Amino acid sequence: MTSSILTDLRDGILTVTINRPETLNSLTAEAFRAIGEAVAEAAASARAVILTGNDRAFSSGADLLESTKGLDLSEANGIIRSLIDLPVPTVAAVSGPAAGIGCSLALACDCVVMSEQSYLMLAFAKIGLMPDGGATALVAASAGRHRAMQMALTAQKVWAAQALEWGLASEVVAPGEQLNRAREVAEAFVQGAPLGLARTKHAINEATLTCLGEAFSREVEGQNALRSTKDFDEGVAAFTEKRTPSFTGE
Repeated sequence: MTSSILTDLRDGILTVTINRPETLNSLTAEAFRAIGEAVAEAAASARAVILTGNDRAFSSGADLLESTKGLDLSEANGIIRSLIDLPVPTVAAVSGPAAGIGCSLALACDCVVMSEQSYLMLAFAKIGLMPDGGATALVAASAGRHRAMQMALTAQKVWAAQALEWGLASEVVAPGEQLNRAREVAEAFVQGAPLGLARTKHAINEATLTCLGEAFSREVEGQNALRSTKDFDEGVAAFTEKRTPSFTGE
């Protein structure tokens, strides 16, 4: 495994840690692939999976500089899909930001345990893009259409307590306790009947995420178009220069 993703398999629980602290665990193509490899291995070797980041953050989203060079969104979507389709239960342990496609990764998990000091954010509007990674389906499935619109159109930070109220989190714990609690949840899954858990997970996802494949397609088409706009160039420049962007609709 690449050092940007750390894995630890113990007692039937595979812990996958995003490990790019210098960028608040932003995700490169290499990191996505490493997560995909870990998820593929989990189907054969684990009874539960925990996805987390280092202590400062879950993930700040796709690496912005790499994204401008054409990060393969279809490949990233396939990895998120594999996480949802994984037959073993998954738990996201969230500290700090889970932003952009990092928010999608967290919400793709079956349970989301958030630190009181963590938040979810669809930050795409700040750089002239639209949500991706299945977020247009994942957020709406949990929080409803209007709250999904609010998050996507305003790039609002949804802090843990509000995320719990909106149905985007399973539970909220004290700062620094998210991983310990995620392990407790995962240990309960390990004691469960694997076939029953797999069928249950599949049934609920089929009932609530039937539009996910179409969402992926719409997001890829829209994101590819938006990446060629002047507004996206301005959004990236403003982000790099730490200023407010001036969008023109071009």
